[in-house]
Amino acid sequence: MSQATLRTLLSTARYEILPTAGIVERVGEYVAPGREITVTASTGLTLEATLSTAEQLQALGFRAVPHIAARMIHGRPELTEIVDRLAEAAIDRIFVPAGDATPPAGGYVGAHDLLVDLSSMAAPFQHIGVSAYPESHPLIPDDVTVQAMWDKRDYATHLVSNLCFDPTTVASWLARVRARGIELPLMLGIAGKVELAKLARVATKIGVGESTRFLRKNTATFTRMAKPGGYNPRKFLDRLAPALDDQDMGVAGLHIYTFNQIKDTEVWRRKQLAALGGAEAVSSVW
Repeated sequence: MSQATLRTLLSTARYEILPTAGIVERVGEYVAPGREITVTASTGLTLEATLSTAEQLQALGFRAVPHIAARMIHGRPELTEIVDRLAEAAIDRIFVPAGDATPPAGGYVGAHDLLVDLSSMAAPFQHIGVSAYPESHPLIPDDVTVQAMWDKRDYATHLVSNLCFDPTTVASWLARVRARGIELPLMLGIAGKVELAKLARVATKIGVGESTRFLRKNTATFTRMAKPGGYNPRKFLDRLAPALDDQDMGVAGLHIYTFNQIKDTEVWRRKQLAALGGAEAVSSVW
């Protein structure tokens, strides 16, 4: 991959966090304002925690991106309240996954249902991300996730890929997505500089049931961390170089899953940029 491509990806990378206690302060301590920070939504941590965290980050000068998990929303009236609340906070970007709430809190059984309702509102969102799965989803068949991407393409502005630790799988999946005519820009999901012990501690902070789901969904992360040499995000990106340099593949930026290891991830990103001679100027992908 060209150094220019890597510099751009690293300088505009956005971070995903979980809305646990103290996370806003840690982001403010280690990350310069202006960076895009996405905030997950889960039944264990509550949607209120997601919205409140996003509001606080936005007020500090970050570009906050709350996850609006469809299955956690009770219906259109609650969705309207959320839209109004985010508009008041000047938040103009969201991510809409289906979410894991079982059963659904209301009538939204998937992201598409919510996106349809959202499209009929005077919503202030300039950027709406939806999920993409390079590997099979543990609960959803592949043909369903592929169809879902197609169905959501008219309501979203970009895709956000789930974690996958195999660059070959990511590259072949992305080529198939483009061959199907899905042209939405992709925010490539990668794990940050994550340490196994710290990842385990995050799991203990998010509730017993929720942490069980967290551990199950991130088994690959734990497995990779436990291997000799661990996981190296730079090596992962280097192995994906052809796809990242190919404009037809439409990789617009990096979505870094921090697992709340903000300091470690930001130190790693800055070191990579410094080695490339890249300036530390925050600029949006969009």
